[in-house]
Amino acid sequence: MAGADLLTEHPLPVPVPGWLVTLCRGFAAVGGAALLAMMFMTVASVTLRTVMGAPIPGDFEMVEILSAITVFCFLPWCQVVGGNVLVDFFTMKSGPRTNHLLEAVGDLVYLAVAVLLTWRLWHGAAEFRSYGESSMVLRIPTWWSFVIIMPAMALLVVTTFYTLRGHLRKARA
Repeated sequence: MAGADLLTEHPLPVPVPGWLVTLCRGFAAVGGAALLAMMFMTVASVTLRTVMGAPIPGDFEMVEILSAITVFCFLPWCQVVGGNVLVDFFTMKSGPRTNHLLEAVGDLVYLAVAVLLTWRLWHGAAEFRSYGESSMVLRIPTWWSFVIIMPAMALLVVTTFYTLRGHLRKARA
C-alpha cells in the first residue's frame, strides 16, 4: 500500500507493494540515465561532425543499444503508474467494478505477452552470446545490453502480476 499514493494519475489506481514501486522507479532512473547519455552523445556527435567533419565513431550503434535499454527500463514504471494507453470511450459510463475487471483482462493479456517476450529474449541473448555477435563499428558484444534488459523484463512480469491482482481485488470489492 506504500506505493498507492504514487498512482493518483491513473483513473483506477491499485495498491502495489512499496518495494515494487521503488524497484520500478530505480529501473526508470536507469532508463533516464541511458536517455540522457544518448542525448549528450548525439549532441557531441553532431557538434563534432559540424566542427571537425567527423562524428563520434559508432554513435548510431550506441543510440541503438541505449534506446533498447531505455524502452525496456521504462516499461515496469509505465505499468505501475498506469501509464499505458487506455481507450475508455466505451467504458466511460461503466462502474468501477466493470472497469477494474476490464483492466484485469488487459493486464492478463499484457502479462502473457511479457512472459512470452522475456522467454524469447532470454533465448535470443543466449544465442547472441554463443555466436559472439557484436556491433559492427565498436565491436560491443550484443548480449551485454541484455544484462539490463532481462531484469527489466522480469520486473515488468512481476509488476503486471501485482497490478492484475490489484484490479481483480477491486473488481470483487
